[in-house]
Amino acid sequence: MSMAVALRRAAARLLRGGAGAPRPALPALGGARSPVRGLQGRELPGFLGIWGGPAAGGGGSWWFRCAVSSVSRPGLLVEQLLVGGGRSFATGAVPEEVSFSPAAREADGSQPEKSVGTSDKDMLADRPLKLLSGSSYLPHPDKEETGGEDAHFIWDEQAIGIADGVGGWADLGIDAGQYARDIMSNALTAIEEEPKDSIDLTRVLEKAHSGTTVKGSSTACIIALTDQGIQAISIGDSGFLVIRDGCTLFKSPVQQHDFNTPYQLESGNSSDLPSAAQVFKVPVASGDVVVAGTDGLFDNLYNNDITAVVVHAMRAGLEPQVTAQKIAALARQRAKDSDRQTPFSTAAQEAGLRHYGGKLDDITVVVSYITAFST
Repeated sequence: MSMAVALRRAAARLLRGGAGAPRPALPALGGARSPVRGLQGRELPGFLGIWGGPAAGGGGSWWFRCAVSSVSRPGLLVEQLLVGGGRSFATGAVPEEVSFSPAAREADGSQPEKSVGTSDKDMLADRPLKLLSGSSYLPHPDKEETGGEDAHFIWDEQAIGIADGVGGWADLGIDAGQYARDIMSNALTAIEEEPKDSIDLTRVLEKAHSGTTVKGSSTACIIALTDQGIQAISIGDSGFLVIRDGCTLFKSPVQQHDFNTPYQLESGNSSDLPSAAQVFKVPVASGDVVVAGTDGLFDNLYNNDITAVVVHAMRAGLEPQVTAQKIAALARQRAKDSDRQTPFSTAAQEAGLRHYGGKLDDITVVVSYITAFST
């Protein structure tokens, strides 16, 4: 059975069950380790995202979107839009539509082209948006004197970036954080050279990679706000969430060769290349929140942990930097907790390792409130 067919059948079973139905048995599609919430708050192992609601125009139709990690290419999302109980499919009706790079679509022939709905375009065109961002960085306690190995930037209410240097280089006497710092600096320079209304993040990452010549390696995630919404490019296990109305609208998937072995950029062509990066487009609206972080965040906090902090912060009227500090502090607390299950311990156990509790690491958090420009 193809993944697209399996998704379609799973979606149809959920819709037929209605709001009070028990969770159906979902196909064994593999991929994502962390469960996410479904239409009625059910946890769906293996799924990266699942959303639904009444379709525009009524008539008893529902739209339905679900995404899973691909077995053949971990991290490749496949999604379907279901209307009218599974009898017809369409694109453009879902506000959280996501599109992918040409390379990703080539890797899985079932991945269709995606388009943004007209209502979303109108919403974005009528209300120009900006990113109000703040950050928090907590180096590993053993690396505080050297400044740790993460790096990040915030640029002009429009773009943010994060990188996590691979610590193994320290065993060779190399500053493992220098590569991360350089690639973020080069990415910032590349963004400044782009047309502000048309930033090409693939080109930005390629320039940043080719311009970084120090020894080392790093993950990378760069996010920009354009007229079409959030655009992002990510390689490895740094990533981001988009949160709307207290719910996770989108979570970028992890790219890794094996457990705790993420994709990473390195000077030259001896490792993963920018062409392996995943590209995302997510329409957004004023009031949405983007939380980006290195694996020190996502290894220690589940999506609902992060979302709960954001909801509390928004209600309290906290600035993005304070929100980032609170999320980072909670991640550090969980990293030191050996008695609590974490995303890292869950993944370790699934990989056949005996680990419980968090993972002490550098923690970078960048929080961006998406806000309309004053008129």
